[in-house]
Amino acid sequence: MGGDDAPASPVAGALLAVRELDVEITLVGPTQAIEHELERQHAAARLPVVEAPEVIGMAESPVHAARAKKRSSMVVGLGLVAANDADAFVTAGNTGAGMAAAVFELKRIEGIDRPALAIPFPTRRGACLLLDVGANAEARAQDLVQFGLMGAVYAERVLGLSDPGVGLLSIGEEESKGSPVVQEAHQRLRAAPLRFIGNIEGKDIPAGSADVVVMDGFVGNVLIKFAEGVTGAFVEIIRSELRANIFSSLLALGLRPAFARVRHRTDYAEWGGAPLLGVNGVVIIGHGRSNPRAIRSAIRVGADAVQQDVVARIRDGVASYQ
Repeated sequence: MGGDDAPASPVAGALLAVRELDVEITLVGPTQAIEHELERQHAAARLPVVEAPEVIGMAESPVHAARAKKRSSMVVGLGLVAANDADAFVTAGNTGAGMAAAVFELKRIEGIDRPALAIPFPTRRGACLLLDVGANAEARAQDLVQFGLMGAVYAERVLGLSDPGVGLLSIGEEESKGSPVVQEAHQRLRAAPLRFIGNIEGKDIPAGSADVVVMDGFVGNVLIKFAEGVTGAFVEIIRSELRANIFSSLLALGLRPAFARVRHRTDYAEWGGAPLLGVNGVVIIGHGRSNPRAIRSAIRVGADAVQQDVVARIRDGVASYQ
């Protein structure tokens, strides 16, 4: 029931996943509304529905809503994972409420103080993993180290990056640059059991200088939303210029396949949702404006995390560091 177009897009994305992926889907929410949507979409597959009559709105206070609405689709869905009745939970709903409910229902991995949202980001070399991108507006030095450990495990196990290099986002490459928290985190990351490549600047992210980039959630959320805006603006500028005259329009026809490949590499709907790393279960939080293809991709991300046993790997990695 989460997202700007719920329940239509989540239901359509679930049906796509059933057709295209080797997964079993359970829909969680008001049964009557979901079954009506399944009928409206002429669903060939009859997906099981778990009743959850309450809905957490996008503008509600996250912690209060997660505590007060125990019969919400978000809390009930996470309860299925906690009870081992589901392997992963996917939502495009309220990000803060998703994190709060995940902590309440699944608990944190021992040794992790604050879970982090991670998201793959397209670069010239492929993709890097950014975290945190919105779960924690502020972070301590030890939190940034934990983000690095979790990110390295996820990048290796799910993204398939061998011996991923972890960078710390700062205002300069020198270890003396950045806030006191960043400077302390730099020293701690150097001693952590991962391949720390040092500080990196914002320009180094799209260049693919690091496989994993750690930062606090305030900076990370601003960063990805700025990137979305810049990408959209450049697409519109290019489209406008290519339509300027007959010659550029003809050129655009020849370049259409290349533009399609670029769109595929940079489209958020292809990357799916952001895994919430640090809780005892696989939780994927999608963009609020997720369309059916984005929901399907988020389900794929969750399935990959389950198959690669990411939660256990993170648990082992944190234990070895401690």
